[in-house]
Amino acid sequence: MARPDKPVNLAEKLEKLEELDAYWTPRTVMEVNGLELKVSRFKGEFVWHSHTEGDELFLVLRGTLTIELRDRDAVRLGPGELFVVPKGVEHRPVTPEGCDVVLLDPEGALNTGDAGGALTRDAEWL
Repeated sequence: MARPDKPVNLAEKLEKLEELDAYWTPRTVMEVNGLELKVSRFKGEFVWHSHTEGDELFLVLRGTLTIELRDRDAVRLGPGELFVVPKGVEHRPVTPEGCDVVLLDPEGALNTGDAGGALTRDAEWL
């Protein structure tokens, strides 16, 4: 799908995402310069993985998120905080209570990166 030709309301997209009640299933809401802006709901522990395509940005909108990193200290994010995991760095998002996030990934990047597995999802448009 091409980039939307009208403004995207993130609050509305998050409401739709909540109705889907699917965790670890990112949905694309915008494309820009070869990157996909996605929204997702996280809860629990994700798989350890890395992305060879490029960096991955996490912006927490609601809740708290810990990003565990294999080669350095974990990063804890609250609402309004963001962090970029550099290309190739193995990481695992963890959030026992759950959180809503915005992700910025290279176009076509899988949520599980190089790990694959049952949680792998193509980011559908929301």
